[in-house]
Amino acid sequence: MEGFKDQVMNLLNGSEALSGDKIMSVISELQPVLPSLKHLKVIGERGSGFRPRAGDVQDFEVLRDQCLQRGALFEDPDFDTVDSSLFYSKSPDKRFEWRRPSEIASNPQLFIEGASRFDVQQGELGDCWLLAAVANLTLNEKLFYQVVPNDQGFDNKYAGIFHFRFWQYGRWVDVVVDDRLPTYHGKLIFLHSATENEFWSALLEKAYAKIHGSYEALKGGSTCEAMEDFTGGVSEMYELNEVPANLFTIMLKAFQRQSLMGCSIEADPSVTEMETPQGLVKGHAYSITRVTYVDITTPNTTGKIPLLRLRNPWGNEAEWNGPWSDKSAEWRFISESDKQSLGLIFDADGEFWMSYKDFVKFFSRLEICNLNPDVLTKEQLGEDSNKRWEMSVFEGEWVRGATAGGCRNFLDTFASNPQYRITLEDPDEEDDERKCTVIVALMQKNRRAQRKIGAECLTIGFAVYQLINPDSLPKPLDTNFFKYNASTARSPTFINLREISSRFSLPPGTYCIVPSTFDPNDQGEFLLRVFSEHENNMAELDDEVGMGEVDVKIKEQEPEPDKVDKANEKIKEFFLKLAGIDQEVDWMELKDILDYAMRNDVASNTTAGDNLLINLLQTFCESFCQGSPLASTFKMEKAGFSKDVCRSMIAMMDWDRSGKLGFEEFKSLWIDIRQWKTVFKMYDKESKGFINGFELRQALNSVGYHLNTHILNIMCHRYATKDGNIMFDDFIMCAVRLKTMIDMFKERDPDNKNIASFTMEEWVEKTLYS
Repeated sequence: MEGFKDQVMNLLNGSEALSGDKIMSVISELQPVLPSLKHLKVIGERGSGFRPRAGDVQDFEVLRDQCLQRGALFEDPDFDTVDSSLFYSKSPDKRFEWRRPSEIASNPQLFIEGASRFDVQQGELGDCWLLAAVANLTLNEKLFYQVVPNDQGFDNKYAGIFHFRFWQYGRWVDVVVDDRLPTYHGKLIFLHSATENEFWSALLEKAYAKIHGSYEALKGGSTCEAMEDFTGGVSEMYELNEVPANLFTIMLKAFQRQSLMGCSIEADPSVTEMETPQGLVKGHAYSITRVTYVDITTPNTTGKIPLLRLRNPWGNEAEWNGPWSDKSAEWRFISESDKQSLGLIFDADGEFWMSYKDFVKFFSRLEICNLNPDVLTKEQLGEDSNKRWEMSVFEGEWVRGATAGGCRNFLDTFASNPQYRITLEDPDEEDDERKCTVIVALMQKNRRAQRKIGAECLTIGFAVYQLINPDSLPKPLDTNFFKYNASTARSPTFINLREISSRFSLPPGTYCIVPSTFDPNDQGEFLLRVFSEHENNMAELDDEVGMGEVDVKIKEQEPEPDKVDKANEKIKEFFLKLAGIDQEVDWMELKDILDYAMRNDVASNTTAGDNLLINLLQTFCESFCQGSPLASTFKMEKAGFSKDVCRSMIAMMDWDRSGKLGFEEFKSLWIDIRQWKTVFKMYDKESKGFINGFELRQALNSVGYHLNTHILNIMCHRYATKDGNIMFDDFIMCAVRLKTMIDMFKERDPDNKNIASFTMEEWVEKTLYS
């Protein structure tokens, strides 16, 4: 990336001759990088997912230029040299000093002879999972310089500021840090290079700690997590006690596609010594740096043996001591030319070779990060250039009481979860069974950064259902579908990791993926990604926002016409009495009329004596049930609508923007209110004064309003209680706002093209008044 900006600016400013060859040269250099960074955001920028604590967007070049002009070194206000940047749960157990590289070593450099896996040495922080991924990253130069831009250093533009790029939940984010690093007795205490004056790895770790809130937030994790944040790829995890027969082939193809791989051995809490007799360390993340077949010739046989090269991020003498270890007898059966092509080095550097057979025997878990198709160019893939993954990505959330329906064990709410429809048309090449390989990955967002407020990972998973005759099924799929249809595939388990993924081989067809938490009402955001060998057509399986027919059941509950007419006459009489000379009412007068109409509606089939009894009962019950949800029902009937609802009702019907309604407008409004009230009571079967948020979609559908998952989530965020319930007043407000916004849009979309045009003034006016 070094010099790219300068080259482009020179071209634009005319300081270099604009020859065709020169333009094409710059474009060819930029082309491999641009696709993978097409979603690049600067930290603090709107949409980056990170709010700047200092109030400003942290743009690396702007900040560096400001520091150079002032002759000052950058000090990051968003990640200051304070204890909370180190630990969130405790105070440091020793006195750390924050020092710049020039205060740690003479002649500091970002890189010395480039970046290599030997620049990754673990310190006192338990983030070996991160280090294993960093070591893997150095094996791919293009990926590495995407994460560690090569436009910075300790040269004449040094200003104490550096920047790094991480993939965060569907977008690349550029993160700046100052170069003040935590030390103890003058030495780096966390990640560092084997070379004392090389600092890229320590600064990379600091930037990664910054986006998660502290260094402590990096303690414990999965290599997959970091590998994905360095590549935007999708990870798979394999438990090696149950390996598929073709696992080495999967690993070999993954290595050929430049996938990143890591592995580990399950820790044993009852054993004090973490190191095994074979020289391996339990509970420690290793990176796999090579996968290959090697020709072997012995006195008795000739053939190929599958070998792996692994590395311990400690970079020390803790190495495998079994077959194919450093200087083991097996190497004498390999030709010198093969040894040279393998780059065989026998040093106490933490790197070693072992057979695939021993790898499966002694390791517990394998993690593979399949790279985002945007990252790899055809030149990098070589002969496999036509085998890049096809990818679909969707962001979503589980909202308490709305779309957090829990797993299939909770049938009543499972259908409330977000749903995604995917169509697989072309089977894999060279697949005799004519099936399609699909990797489904479900990732929950931002949980590591929320550790300091006590948020841990939710227990998540997903299920896949095949859809026969998909166009005849409801959108979204309802409870009846899940009641009578079993899943075709599903995540191997529900687990409290950042991401769960699984590889499937499915026949061509249409499927529905349902991501969920294990328990209902667990609230969180997620990212759903699907990798397939051929194009997959994926979309949300959801309703369209708009108007429909009122449910027949609601119409059936309408009073008889003569009773309606009599009630309307009484309401009209009261309306005109309040309206005055102009025959119109404002929101305060509307509230009085609605309160009267509501009481009149409650007592429409009762005698005058019964009316008195009802009022007495309401007063008694409101007092007796005070503090309980039940009290709201009686309070509503007595106190009437809130002022906010009445103001919104005026705005909904007030087309001339006078702030008032005439009787005909009111009569139309009253018909809507009566229907909304009927629906609410229909779903509030126990008269608790609220309906469950999971019922909001169906309730609004009953009065003719259709909304999708996104709108449903927003409404529950805005109008639901902490428990995910919708009170009567808020239900009415939901209906009012929906009707207002839909009518407003339809007014500007007379041809039903689903497109409406507003000027800024018109939009502000209409939304402010609604």
